[in-house]
Amino acid sequence: MLQRTRNEKGKTILVAGGAGFVGSHLCDALLARGDRVICVDSYITGSKDNVRPLRNHPRFRLIEKDICDLAEVDETLDQIYNLACAASPPQYQADPVHTMMTCVAGTGNLLSLAERHAASFLQASTSEVYGDPIEHPQREDYRGNVSCIGPRACYDEGKRAAETLCFDMLRTGKVDARVARIFNTYGPRMQPNDGRIISNLLVQAIQGRPLTIYGTGKQTRSFCFVSDLVAGLIALMDVDPNPEAPVNLGNPGEFTINELAEMVLAMVPTASKAVRKPLPQDDPQRRRPDISRAKELLKWEPKVPLSEGLRHTADWFTAALGDGKALRRRSRVRRPISSSEISVGA
Repeated sequence: MLQRTRNEKGKTILVAGGAGFVGSHLCDALLARGDRVICVDSYITGSKDNVRPLRNHPRFRLIEKDICDLAEVDETLDQIYNLACAASPPQYQADPVHTMMTCVAGTGNLLSLAERHAASFLQASTSEVYGDPIEHPQREDYRGNVSCIGPRACYDEGKRAAETLCFDMLRTGKVDARVARIFNTYGPRMQPNDGRIISNLLVQAIQGRPLTIYGTGKQTRSFCFVSDLVAGLIALMDVDPNPEAPVNLGNPGEFTINELAEMVLAMVPTASKAVRKPLPQDDPQRRRPDISRAKELLKWEPKVPLSEGLRHTADWFTAALGDGKALRRRSRVRRPISSSEISVGA
């Protein structure tokens, strides 16, 4: 039976995927402002280490559950954030069917939960819905260039379907749903072997191994530090009225992969030279958000420059790589990742 009592000092907020990279930072931020946080995570890609410091917090509760199987929560919820999905290509391609079902069935479960609790809902979508974009930079009204049968489709199309569910629930008046399209995000607590370009290059550099560049290295990405992204997510959830449209959240600063590698080589004393390998299938050539909508509606834009955020991230990886036990805990994936799978598209 639901406990129909509200947190007097703040909201009661469920964060699905709260033990993940972004989710754990979101839990920290919500607790810091006085909210009660219920973290739901299956630990398929999340890490218990990310939320270990919160286990004894009086306003934090942890539920180990897959959102595809989540039926009910025995507390009244004010808000639900859905960040529960593997976000890097090696991880979401490791079990593509589960990835798709997490996006569709899992999101459907959480939306039904939001409807029963009259809770606001925020879906963490992705810039991957734009595919390998022809339009540049990408605006929210761009419909994308996505392969529905390629190896990345389980994630790309899964997130597109999740957006459809959110806006159908919004249009029918069932759920106050909001959708954030998240661009490349980085920072402390990234998994060392998750296949994202920043973690890949930093780990290789810190370990003194050659940096792997796929393709020509001229493909571009825009990198947003995790604290900036979390601020944007909270701003989107709390803005009134509901924007009733997806909102890009990312840093519009655009860098080639070659430029990123040069920054890493200059920053990490143990870094080695770079080596080149073929570009993975369906990997986008250019990626940069147009954040005009976020600036106008949320009064939000990123503040942390890449040089500063990269240093914080390098320091964190240096410490994590020095702790072999912690590294093994953080590096859980469903199967080993080969170097050929690592993508610059995450």
